[in-house]
Formats: sequence, structure tokens, C-alpha cells
Amino acid sequence: MADTDFLKEYEIISQEEIDEFKAAVELGDLTEAASKIMESLESMESAQLNIAITGESGSGKSSFVNAMRGLGDEEEESAKTGVDETTMEPTAYHHPQYPNITLWDLPGIGTPNFQAHSYLEQVNFEQYDFFIIIASDRFKSNHVKLARDIQEMGKKFYFVRSKVDQDLIASKERRPSTFDEGKILESIRRNCIENLKKENVKSLQVFLLSSWKLAMYDFPLLQETLEAELPKHKRHAFLLSLPNISSQVLKQKKEALQQNIWKLATVSCTIAAIPVPGLSVACDTAILVKALRDYCKTFGLDEESLANLAKKVNKPIDTLKAAIKSPVAKEISANLVFKLLTKAVGGGLMAVGYFLSFVPVFGSVTAGGISFGTTYYMLKSFLNDLEKDAQNVLCVALYETEI
Repeated sequence: MADTDFLKEYEIISQEEIDEFKAAVELGDLTEAASKIMESLESMESAQLNIAITGESGSGKSSFVNAMRGLGDEEEESAKTGVDETTMEPTAYHHPQYPNITLWDLPGIGTPNFQAHSYLEQVNFEQYDFFIIIASDRFKSNHVKLARDIQEMGKKFYFVRSKVDQDLIASKERRPSTFDEGKILESIRRNCIENLKKENVKSLQVFLLSSWKLAMYDFPLLQETLEAELPKHKRHAFLLSLPNISSQVLKQKKEALQQNIWKLATVSCTIAAIPVPGLSVACDTAILVKALRDYCKTFGLDEESLANLAKKVNKPIDTLKAAIKSPVAKEISANLVFKLLTKAVGGGLMAVGYFLSFVPVFGSVTAGGISFGTTYYMLKSFLNDLEKDAQNVLCVALYETEI
């Protein structure tokens, strides 16, 4: 396999990033090379994403906002919910762990104070990256008018039919002998699409969801659609902010984090080339400690996330913690990382040889080769271990057994 084929397949590093880094290295400016990489990392970590959640009052907008933030409806930081309209103005709800991700609970469209003809102007249309239009029954003229206005202004929108779990329960109670979940869901979808067709709406994809069972129904499809249509840096931020509701989400988070390992390893490599005794080890330890804390937060293995999950599934937090096997998930400290770092040089040497065979430009930074390889090897190993721990915690939370 050619170098570029390998890079493209695993999306480890873009050709543009290789060219920029190579130019800096060839000029002998390692500081500039490291600076470019840090800019790239910081840009992805701090990317602002503003998601507007709208629809008619009582459609489940606020519950969806809470579910996307990994919260229930009764927690202190949750959006207020109720049968009547509880949102009287656009209200920002920052993600508890990723404050750069904001979900906006917008007032219900069609209420006396928010009529369709002036709605977008009233809710400050320009600040949102995209809109999710929610209905708990059929899509009506207000939804269609809003979708057209959003489309005309060059923004994306997505139709979500909420509360499908309630429809299924009601149908099963009324017709238990003929109940067929697949047929009922398809009927709901078809009815929504037919109503939109009558109004000449171009976007006919409707996502069927339940905020109480977010991993089920069409949420994975909505997630995939958003990932495909968001800009790269915002796609990364969106994916990491998703609640850990399924095995697939955890795998995708691991893949997203894995794509940045080479950047952290390269910063380590660059620092190692600076002839200051002890600087490289100190910096490698700092890089690894920060990365590990970020990984634990992303996978929901930090103390706060575990406590919230334990409360949500009504299980002791110690039961969830017992599913965690990796020592770094239990104790992230500079001392522990330093000990692991000094033991990992062998694996690092193997990793650097493997990686440099695909990205020859790094071979010119010989002084930092071992540091690059060791950091890369350890980050990849940690990431694999923590993803397995997160899968185990999810299984214990939902099914009372480890995978």
C-alpha cells in the first residue's frame, strides 16, 4: 500500500498538514512546526457549535436538549420541560463537559408571541449552525414555513419526529395481537413525509426519535447525517460531545481521538530535539496526563460522569467503577504516567519505526524519534484500554454484565 493510500484510509494526517510540517522542518524551525500542530489541535478542541432546537410547544424540544447533553429532565442544569410552553426566549444550554457546544432551546413556533412570519428574526437566526425542527405528531404548516425560511437563508435543517416510543406503547396496548414495531415506525415515517410532500418541501428525510431512548430508532442515522454535513473541525467537536449511549458511539469517539495522536506525539518529538536536560520527559508526562484526562472525560470515565450515570441507571457508582480495568482510568497522576513512560521505550521504538515508514518527513527529526514513538505508542495503548473500559461500564449500566 502506498504512503498516501495508508494516510487516506486511516485519516491520520492530511496532505496539507504534512506539507506545512515538512516545510517548517526543512527550514530548521521546529518551534514553528510545533506551533502549527498546536494551532490545529486547539482549533478542533475549541470549535464553537451552536445547535438550534425548535418546533411547536409541547413537542419535546427541551427533553431533546437535555438528552443531547447527557442529562435527565430533573437535574439542576437541565432545560425546563412541560406540556405547556416553558421556553419564552432563546435559551442557551452549554454542554456540561464541552462548553463550546451550545444547544439553544427556542420558543415554540406558532405561539402568540412567536408567529412563523417573524420567528427567525426573533430568535437571532444567524448565530446557529443548523436547526433541528421537532414535531410530536404530524408536521404542520408552521414547520414547513420555518423550513423554507431556513433553506432560503442558506442554513441546514433536519426534521425530527419525537416521542415515537409513546406511539409504540399506545399501539401495543390497543392492538396487542397485531403489533409490529417495524410497520408502525414505517407508517409514522411515511405519514410525516407525505405531509411534507403536500407542502412541496425539498428535504424529505425525517428522523424518528425518543429522547428517553436516544440510542434507538433513527438517532444513529441523524448522527451520521450531521457528521457528514458538518465542517471537519465542528464534526470533531460534535462527535466528542455526544452522550455515551451505545457501543457504536464509543467506537466513533475512539476513532476521532486516534486521528489526533500523531499531533501530540509530534509536539513531543519537537520538544525532545531541544537540548535541555529533563525537558522532554517533563513535557511528555504533561502531554500524556492532559490527554488521559480528556480521554476519560470523553468516554465518561471521570468521577462526575460516573456519578451522573450511576444516578441515571439507579446503580451504585462502585458497581460501575468495578468494570474499569485500566489503572490510568482510576488514577491519572504525573507519577503514574512517568512510571509508565519509562517502561514504554521499547514499544515506542517499534511504533516510531512503523509510523515513520508511512510518513517519511518525520525521519528528519531524528533527535525526537524515540520521544515521538513512545508518546504515540502510549497514547494509542491508553486510548484502546479506555475505550474498552467505557464499553464495559456501558454494558454494566445497561445489562449488568461486562463485554
